[in-house]
Amino acid sequence: MEDSRIIKTEYSEEMQKSFIDYAMSVIIARALPDVRDGLKPVQRRTLYDMYELGIRYDRPYRKCARIVGDTMGKYHPHGDSSIYEALVVMTQDFKRGLPLVDGHGNFGNIEGDGAAAMRYTEARLQKVTQEAYLADLDKDVVDFVPNFDETEKEPAVLPVKLPNFLINGSEGIAVGMATSTPPHNLGEVVDAMKAYMRDENVTTRELMRYLKGPDFPTGGIVTNKDDLLQIYETGTGKIKVRGKVEFEKLKGGKVNVVITEIPYPMIGMNISKFLSDVAGLVESKKTLDVVDISNQSSKEGIRIVIELRKDADADNFVNLLYKKTRLEDTFGVNMLAICDGRPETMGLKAILKANVDFQFQIATRKYNNLLARELERKEVQEGLIKACNVIDLIIEILRGSKDRNMAKVCLVEGKTAGIKFKSKESKIMAAQLSFTERQANAILEMRLYKLIGLEIEALIKEHEDTMANIYRYEDILDRRDSMAQVIINELDEFRKAYSRKRRTVIDNVEEAVYKEKEIEETEVVFLMDRFGYVKVIDTAAYERNKEAAEAESRFLFPCKNTGKVCLFTSAGQLHSIKVMDLPFGKFRDKGVPIDNVSNYNSEKEQIVCITSQTQLNLRQVVFVTAQSMIKLVSGGEFDVSKRTVAATKLAEGDQVLSVMPLEEQSQVILQTKEGFFLKFAIEEIPEQKKAALGARGMKLGPKDCVENVYYTSNAVECSIEYKGKAIDLNRMKTARRDGKGTKIRV
Repeated sequence: MEDSRIIKTEYSEEMQKSFIDYAMSVIIARALPDVRDGLKPVQRRTLYDMYELGIRYDRPYRKCARIVGDTMGKYHPHGDSSIYEALVVMTQDFKRGLPLVDGHGNFGNIEGDGAAAMRYTEARLQKVTQEAYLADLDKDVVDFVPNFDETEKEPAVLPVKLPNFLINGSEGIAVGMATSTPPHNLGEVVDAMKAYMRDENVTTRELMRYLKGPDFPTGGIVTNKDDLLQIYETGTGKIKVRGKVEFEKLKGGKVNVVITEIPYPMIGMNISKFLSDVAGLVESKKTLDVVDISNQSSKEGIRIVIELRKDADADNFVNLLYKKTRLEDTFGVNMLAICDGRPETMGLKAILKANVDFQFQIATRKYNNLLARELERKEVQEGLIKACNVIDLIIEILRGSKDRNMAKVCLVEGKTAGIKFKSKESKIMAAQLSFTERQANAILEMRLYKLIGLEIEALIKEHEDTMANIYRYEDILDRRDSMAQVIINELDEFRKAYSRKRRTVIDNVEEAVYKEKEIEETEVVFLMDRFGYVKVIDTAAYERNKEAAEAESRFLFPCKNTGKVCLFTSAGQLHSIKVMDLPFGKFRDKGVPIDNVSNYNSEKEQIVCITSQTQLNLRQVVFVTAQSMIKLVSGGEFDVSKRTVAATKLAEGDQVLSVMPLEEQSQVILQTKEGFFLKFAIEEIPEQKKAALGARGMKLGPKDCVENVYYTSNAVECSIEYKGKAIDLNRMKTARRDGKGTKIRV
């Protein structure tokens, strides 16, 4: 048994090392694209696997399950879902400016519906992917590295001939960093790259004459054109994008607001979120202009129709959408990519430089490889032409040799030992032969039909073409200008074949300003019946139905239509309700449950008092709790913007029993469950803040609690019935606060 060694190490150091290793693995091998080909490892491996499987643009589609399984087994052992998701995104023309995969089947849509399972969908490479992303892999233009189990080789980077990092953009979250690069127009990117190749000292501002800004596949309008220069110089910033809106005028003065293009960040479930946000604006009465909203989008494009009421201000409504919904959104730019093996945030010029350097690198390797092949071909061709001139001698050598090796040695070294010649002259001539080994092999493998005159002429023509290629390749390799022109020619071909018109408008647009319509302030009456249904009616309707309203309502008071209603609960909460949020109608309209227009929860708390904010601001409010805590609070403290706040502080197990805005009340009477009554002057109640517990109103027995609270005014008779006995509160003796009170026996 071998001796085992225990290595002692600090736990924190081991954790730090392990986490750094993990973070770098995610950054380099998973989440971030390489600036040279603009692809993440999973995308690169998927495309290379399709290339290896021969799933070309001019061949039949293959099941995505086959592609995913093969990629996972050979190159990317990180689960099938990540591979299929990458494959799906590369097919979606609404996410990528230049889709790299041709999908057949359901690959999802712009509204966020997912793709079908991989067993149902099929795919193949796009033509541009084959021509601009995977071409020349056989010419040793990029390094190949072992795969995860060292049973296969995969390219470290694809020989992409276009700045894919800019054209298709990229999004990814690593550990401690993230990349977010918008897509751009292929034609503009090519023009900018050519401008950089012509002058490496070109400025970012000059480059942006060619590359105007992002070109999102969903179109839209970039509204902060002046900020783009700073974004492209630093590689970070925020781009504001708006959807495109059109107006359709209908008969009768109505207008339809039609959204034909959406901001890029709205792709997916955010479209349905936008629809619900518009509905929310209607429900919250932010706008009363909407008659109907419908999503009529199809394969032909986005079409979201909002029908407005007659004489609505359509421009103002659109500004509301920009302010309150995602019809105007922000795209955060962080052009982070792997450059020279490390993550780096890059500006436009740095990205173009990295791509141009890469193009020269792969072109150098390509033409070195092609030159080597042509030189080999030249050597063989010259050998065959030379052989045709002395073909009779070569035939004599072949017939006189005992084996292939003897003939080959004679052709290469001129050794004639063992070979039978017809004459001395032939032997002397054979001794003078000095073919190269490659030429000798070609001569020995040459077929007799090559001796036909036309074939010899074709061989000479082929040699001339080879010499022309050698001259061209040497010129490309020796002169940077020549290589640059070759690269530019290829870029022009791709631009001509695959560029399209710009979809996104770049402009400076003023910030949307929404003017809320001024509401004419009027007096209304708030009503709440004993079932908790609330509504507001105008004062004329109230006057006509005054008796019925007072008989049927639990709470009733006048208020302004622009004001708020304050609801105090037994749990010590204050719920504010805008009067505009309450249904306005006729006296006999049912109204809505108060739970529906406020945060009040009838299952957890009871309503103690409801009053208007206007009346509350002018008065003091008396709070009384079941445990006999009492205080005065200035009504202005309850003028808050939040829908729900704490109205008072409560001891454990206590609850609010009464909330009374004071008018002419002069005395308060507390009645306990066990029949004790205590009457004292309002002046004895201390004024405190709403966050205070209050002072003790009366002394309670061990199991006693306050059950009712009554108020009296000077010269106003007030009597109650207590257990069948009439009690005149005015004649009750006034005592001091915090007394035990008097027990009334019945």
